[in-house]
Amino acid sequence: CPRWLELLRTYLELVLCVLSSVRHNRNLQKLSLFGDISILQQHGSLSNTYLSKVDPDGKKIKQIQQLFEEILGNSRQLKWLSCGFMLQIATPTSLSSLSNPIANTMEHLSLLDNHIPGNTTLITAVELERFVNLRSLALDFCDFTAEMARVLADSNHVPLHRLSLLVHNVSIMHKSLDNMPEDENWKALTRNSTNLRVYIMAFDVKSDDMLRILKPSIPLERIHFDSYITCVSGAVVDLISRQYDKFLTHFILMNDVIDMSGFPDLSDNRNEDPLVLLAWRCTRLSLLAVHGYTVWAHNLIAIARLRGSDLKVLEVTEESIDFDQGELADQDVDPVHNLIEQVSLGLGRPWHAVMDIELLSVFTEPTRHFYREMQSFSEGI
Repeated sequence: CPRWLELLRTYLELVLCVLSSVRHNRNLQKLSLFGDISILQQHGSLSNTYLSKVDPDGKKIKQIQQLFEEILGNSRQLKWLSCGFMLQIATPTSLSSLSNPIANTMEHLSLLDNHIPGNTTLITAVELERFVNLRSLALDFCDFTAEMARVLADSNHVPLHRLSLLVHNVSIMHKSLDNMPEDENWKALTRNSTNLRVYIMAFDVKSDDMLRILKPSIPLERIHFDSYITCVSGAVVDLISRQYDKFLTHFILMNDVIDMSGFPDLSDNRNEDPLVLLAWRCTRLSLLAVHGYTVWAHNLIAIARLRGSDLKVLEVTEESIDFDQGELADQDVDPVHNLIEQVSLGLGRPWHAVMDIELLSVFTEPTRHFYREMQSFSEGI
């Protein structure tokens, strides 16, 4: 497809241009690179096929990787290094280009790859030992090992304040969850870092895997589920509301599964709706956004009443809202009007459903959303 090739060619030229322009800048304090590869993401490993067409001998990629390492090697002031979803820029050896004094004073580090099968880990626990001054870190969840948690929990490291983790189904398939931190690792980490808060975005992750990942001692403040294939179960939502009731402020549930039989209903066969229980238990909840899961109108009213004006953002798409027969049978009351009125009363401000999914504040391509959120989350120390 000529269009893809053209896009990739332009992408490589632009990356070379940007990196060349800062290669000798020793005063660089913040370097943040985000590669919007969502266009290639839809084609998964095809990007490798395209790459070999655009850069047959791998010269440009090599040049890009060398420029990146040169920038790191030349830096004297770098405090913030962030490289997310850039095609083939960061390699497992990139960080070794940083001098010890720079690694020792770095405050923020995020290295996120683009889930092309066979990708190796971009940072190891041994490498992380140099970063004693790190306040915030963002990694692929499968790269964040028990060994890393132990390194960060060491008393010679300053307390970590923000940890952003992306859990991706492709990554789990290729890297596995076997080395992830156990609950005692999280306990040790939070003993050294008492103000640590964690942000997790899970993309198409099976519920069984989520139940393994969500250890009780994670100080989880924000969680975002996004899916094209695999929906979240009520059991996962229930676990979150029980384990993280003291920490959770943001809960986002997005589902773009094309299923003609309607949206999944988390409250299926349960006495209590998991989202209502979440609003009841998680007293610090300030943002709740739902699309592509059934939210019953009476439950939405209950959520608004439970959290009131403390729930600063309540976003539910119109097509996700459903009414039970009783609400529809009452001839005297317009159910939609009643819902808007009751939720607005509960929140203490005018409210309405989100009419167009593109108006959702969280409606962006998932990696872009994660990168943007991770930046603001990390800056908010």
